Amino acid sequence: MMNSYISGALEATIHTYSSIEQIEGNEILRQLMEVFAGDAAYLDKVARMDQAFDDHPRFEELREIIFDLLLLNFFAADVEKLEGDYLESEEWEDIENQTIDRGTELLNMLLYLRECADEQIEPQLDDYLKEFLLVDEDEFQDEHRIYEPVIAHQVLVDSSYGEIAKIAQKISADQELAELFYPMMGFFYEQHPSATDQQTYLRHSVNPGFDGAVYQLLVTYNH
Repeated sequence: MMNSYISGALEATIHTYSSIEQIEGNEILRQLMEVFAGDAAYLDKVARMDQAFDDHPRFEELREIIFDLLLLNFFAADVEKLEGDYLESEEWEDIENQTIDRGTELLNMLLYLRECADEQIEPQLDDYLKEFLLVDEDEFQDEHRIYEPVIAHQVLVDSSYGEIAKIAQKISADQELAELFYPMMGFFYEQHPSATDQQTYLRHSVNPGFDGAVYQLLVTYNH
């Protein structure tokens, strides 16, 4: 099974990346669509997703982003076919342990956007940080540490793509949000970008393929 929001986001991500990087993306998209929509067990889907990227190495930098979508699709569609308490089972705990190093913080963003859609509210950075991630709570200091660059620069959501890009380039590469800072903040700056907005966004990016694909993923998933 495949959630329709995720289907649209997956397609937009691959098409955007392949267009910017000027590479053929139809075959990897076909493989990934088959993986997502299939009835295989979750870890089998992960293995098949990895095989798709192994077969198309020029898309490598999207691997963990697509892993986030695959996990989200499991929560949104696949888990409905399993027992109600499956996510509390030892089997799922074992799966989590095997995949603990996979994926990115984009998963939290996507979960937040789905919650916003369910509650019919407009996504906002302050709400994401304080109400969803609970970064101000003592027991959530890991989240506070991860999101420190975002917390310190919340004012950027009222600035411009150019100002966001300047700060993004100053973030140390070893920060967990280093790669995601520009598309994440770009999304909270403009959630419904026009064609001109997107051109401006890409012009300020140091990695247009990745940044464009992630931004388009968020924008498409949020519709």
